[in-house]
Amino acid sequence: MFLKPVIKIKLKKFSFKKLFFISYLALDLLSKPTLLSKSIINQTIDEESKISNISFITKAIKKTGASVVTIDTQRFVNNKQFSRDSRIFIDPYFERFFGLQFPPESQPRIEQSQGSGFIFEDGLVMTNAHVVNGSEKLIVGLSNGQKYKGKLIGQDSLTDIAVIKLQGEGPWPKAILGDSSKIEVGDWAIAVGNPFGLENTVTLGIISNLNRNVSQLGIYDKKFELIQTDAAINPGNSGGPLLNSNGEVIGINTLIRSGPGAGLSFAIPINKAKDIASQLIKNGRVIHPMIGISLINENSFALDRNIVKVGYVVPNSPAEKSGIDINDIIIKVGKKDINDSSDVINEISKNGINKYINITIKRKNKLIRLKVKPTDINNLSRK
Repeated sequence: MFLKPVIKIKLKKFSFKKLFFISYLALDLLSKPTLLSKSIINQTIDEESKISNISFITKAIKKTGASVVTIDTQRFVNNKQFSRDSRIFIDPYFERFFGLQFPPESQPRIEQSQGSGFIFEDGLVMTNAHVVNGSEKLIVGLSNGQKYKGKLIGQDSLTDIAVIKLQGEGPWPKAILGDSSKIEVGDWAIAVGNPFGLENTVTLGIISNLNRNVSQLGIYDKKFELIQTDAAINPGNSGGPLLNSNGEVIGINTLIRSGPGAGLSFAIPINKAKDIASQLIKNGRVIHPMIGISLINENSFALDRNIVKVGYVVPNSPAEKSGIDINDIIIKVGKKDINDSSDVINEISKNGINKYINITIKRKNKLIRLKVKPTDINNLSRK
């Protein structure tokens, strides 16, 4: 009679303990996902914090740094005659290329030099023409230590651009090309190169000026306008990329200035470089429309503005044949009013060769309209 109640009590105690244990398990399982999710959130925040602490310079180099290459060159030199221009210090390649003079060395020898460049398409490297000019052997070194033979596709002395093809199998790290028409004075500028074979040497500055004419630097036989920056470009940096803050190539490092105005560096705008490189890849050469004149920028006090005068006329050139003379003031080329010598160059370039263009000049207070047919610069040199 007393057994049944005892059994019921024990069953009730067992059921309560069991229910408590199951409830504890359920609560424990529910709490673990919350803890797990907190752990994941904290880890994500830590990673984002680390990323946000990386400078824009580091991010830019991570994007493009691997595409920057070292270019080792070999050339046979019979003699060397240079004299240094005190106004401009240019790296050794640039000095040879533009014919600056040093004391003579008469002994023939194999000369080895280094420059920089960057891979801009599969297996294609862009650099300065003065880096590879006259080279008989090209060795291109990548940032991962691998080296490949290079074959010169073409070079253009007037714009100082050259394209090299790598003799090997990819895949290749490629630079991201930007748009140099969108840069402004004051934008960040990051110069990258491999001076003396030191990989990915980086300097930082700003864009100091745009459309700087090379004639303002004492270079009169070349045809390109430059980006001016205070980011240091060291000897051997020639041909390396100038980057914007997003790691996009906006220019090709080409020269620096020393002496008065020291600390100024210059780069060829990437839009111009892309156009020249495209012509070199397609044709192996670049056509430069010319009419055969040198230009002088002068400030006219009477007119209170800049004027462009003809300084020299090449004999038997399109300019001479059309009647252009020394000291003529160029007023208009095509439909463009002329305020600077670069305006004349740009309009003639856009016109192309073997097609007439109208040029209005002023001679002794008289306006004269002439028709001139530009020709390629190589045709001028043959006459």
